[in-house]
Amino acid sequence: MVEVLYEGEGELLGWEDPDEMRKWIRENKPREMVDKTMDLKEAISKFVRDGCYIAFGGFGHIRVSMAAIYEIIRQKKRNLIMAGKTAVHDVDILVAAGCVSKVEVAYCFGHELRGLSPASRRKVEHGEVKVATEWSNAGFQWRFLAAAMGLPFIPTRVMLGTDTLRKSSAKVIRDPFSGKPIALLPACYPDVVIMHVHRCDIYGNAQIDGILVEDFELARAARRLIITTEEIVDHELIRREPWKTVIPYFLVDAVVEVPWGSHPCNMPYLYYFDEEHIAEWLRMSRTDEGVEQYLEKYVYSVDSFEEYLEKIGGIKKLNYLKKLEHLRAPLVAPWAQG
Repeated sequence: MVEVLYEGEGELLGWEDPDEMRKWIRENKPREMVDKTMDLKEAISKFVRDGCYIAFGGFGHIRVSMAAIYEIIRQKKRNLIMAGKTAVHDVDILVAAGCVSKVEVAYCFGHELRGLSPASRRKVEHGEVKVATEWSNAGFQWRFLAAAMGLPFIPTRVMLGTDTLRKSSAKVIRDPFSGKPIALLPACYPDVVIMHVHRCDIYGNAQIDGILVEDFELARAARRLIITTEEIVDHELIRREPWKTVIPYFLVDAVVEVPWGSHPCNMPYLYYFDEEHIAEWLRMSRTDEGVEQYLEKYVYSVDSFEEYLEKIGGIKKLNYLKKLEHLRAPLVAPWAQG
């Protein structure tokens, strides 16, 4: 018998019996290489359900699938439970738009060096969104690692002796080997994960330039995985350098080509942050009226991400205009050198 010394008071979210999850994967995720391309409207409508537990790839303002986030808002998805693992702009705008009812947080409700998130903080303080649990950044990532490994939990010393552990849904047991306390972090299996990548083939073999953060583990923890990509490339290009394929096709449910799909966030080696646009959001989101004005201007009044890019002065028929061109990274991506 394992001796439980302490239990966090946070709500247990995202957990499933690993064997039940494996059974579901076997029955619902075919191993055949089939064309999984679809448009963004279809992908969000098909896989993002009201009330589901959702997580996004990337980190902070880097490599976030903003195209998918705007489409979720446009389709008025509601009561989402969100993994605020390293979330910044993604969780802020989804919470502000009324799509999220619960959040698990690690770093959340802030825009890093740009300041706090007035809209999200307002929603939480007014009781419109519940902070259900708290984790450290490492703790949250290790929850995805446990899920990727098919384990119900992962043992660690992280968070021991902190109020973060008290606000989590972790358990502390007596280690049967050393007799010392050790924390058990429950695995996290999101209902749907959305990631933005540099390139992908039609089957879902995806490659990421630069740091992966926890996307390797997160992709393997997901029940459903939507990939938005800067470009869809020929399968032979993927096969030429297979070691770069960090997300294999059999994990993926949808592939959506969305150039500039992380705007106004950063896409390593391709384009930088649009600081003017992020500043506009932070300025307008100081009030509920400003949030509605922003959403009407950039989300509800357009029918697609391409129209959004045109509105901010971006692309039209693939001719890049000044607004986006000045964000383009001057460096050639490492995979394209030589």
